[in-house]
Amino acid sequence: MLPPIPALADYGISTQYGFLPSEPPLDLLPDPYYADWEWIIGHLQALLTSRRIRDSVDRMPLLSTSYLNAEPEWRRAYVVLGFILHAYVWGGRAPAERIPPQLTVPLFAVCQHLDLPPVATFAGVCLWNYKPIFPDDAQLDLSNLTPLNTITGSLDEQWFYMVSVAIEARGGPAVPLMLQAIAAARAGNSFVVTDCLQQFAEILDSLGTTLELMYEHCDPHVFYHRIRPYLAGSKNMGDAGLPNGLLYDTGHDDPKPQYRQYGGGSNAQSSLIQFFDIVLGVEHRPTGEARPASADSDNPASRLSTSAPHHSFIHEMRSYMPGPHRRFLSHVSAVANIREYVESRRSDKALCIAYDASLSMLRALRDKHIQIVARYILVPSREARTSTVPPRGRNLASASEGKQKPLRGTGGTALIPFLKQARDETGEPAIDVWAKRLLSTGPLDGRFAALSKVGENHDGGLQVVGLSGTWAADDSEGGICHW
Repeated sequence: MLPPIPALADYGISTQYGFLPSEPPLDLLPDPYYADWEWIIGHLQALLTSRRIRDSVDRMPLLSTSYLNAEPEWRRAYVVLGFILHAYVWGGRAPAERIPPQLTVPLFAVCQHLDLPPVATFAGVCLWNYKPIFPDDAQLDLSNLTPLNTITGSLDEQWFYMVSVAIEARGGPAVPLMLQAIAAARAGNSFVVTDCLQQFAEILDSLGTTLELMYEHCDPHVFYHRIRPYLAGSKNMGDAGLPNGLLYDTGHDDPKPQYRQYGGGSNAQSSLIQFFDIVLGVEHRPTGEARPASADSDNPASRLSTSAPHHSFIHEMRSYMPGPHRRFLSHVSAVANIREYVESRRSDKALCIAYDASLSMLRALRDKHIQIVARYILVPSREARTSTVPPRGRNLASASEGKQKPLRGTGGTALIPFLKQARDETGEPAIDVWAKRLLSTGPLDGRFAALSKVGENHDGGLQVVGLSGTWAADDSEGGICHW
């Protein structure tokens, strides 16, 4: 018997806004007991400028989470403590390795309740960190969004977060739409599946347009040197000053306190983006792992037998999602059937074209993401390596200055190889021959036009034109906070 198709309400997912909360997040914890937390988050920029953030946190009372009630309050506490944590760690000339009990104890309790790690994740900086400028306007687009909290207070940081929130809002209707497609495939209704895929492709195309708005108000130099360092996690951050990660002090007399390492915020932590891959049957392998030869066959059975390894970076990022969202993706994985359905009906050209169009739009979205990484990370990093100005502190930005080591994203891994491989894997399930050729990165036989890849050479190497001249990026370069 087939497992039931998930009900969105069971996982706290909105039919209109997807993984964003159905109601705007709280902008203040209602109980005055938490006034000390709210005071620090409200004065974060001043405390960082005066370098008094650590002293203020160290003198803060250790507050209990027993006065947090409804889920919006727990989420607000997670946002507040996450921002304070990252400001505490990266708000000095050198990173702070030890996290005091005033932060550790309540943060651990909040994270246990929300099933999240004690670090600022995509949920903390985006999903639960916005408000509509005009509350009476139901539209959640960039013209009506502002963040509740930032670290730097800059327009650039505000815009960086809100572009992601706008993408989540615009992509939200795709969630019930593709669950409808899964139900229609079960019933053998190709007309409905085709219609859903056509609407899905249009949504994906609009998300690419929204992503490109990043350039309007987020300056690459400001992002690289001022914003990105604060978003870094503690994983693989030895060059940035955290060789062992962070020591979360619980205040207990532990003779052998343990260090912990967590990745920073990442777009791979967006349940929406991973949902797209799951419903289309896109399989991601660990970075650098080639596609099995058997999967290149035109035999559908050989392709469908290839399952995505659970140790890939994308699967690892699910542990940074809110527990209900993570469980929803697991449920969807158990019922996803669109790829198999289309594979079994290759003669239905309308169906196949609609499916391949969705793959093409998702791949184009990832192309635009790579372009942003180039402009916001690779170019500033090259400039920093040749700069004669001494760094003002030790962090993720200064770690690469004057060095030829691979760049690290805020999550702690070199990301360009991951992004390019994820982009290329998106086109692998294509059905029709023309789509396979169009979405392929391999050599063409001359009969088909290649899909245009913005700023890339024919061999797949990333090329950046302008800003700092024209140059090819090494595969070892890093990414935009894993976004």
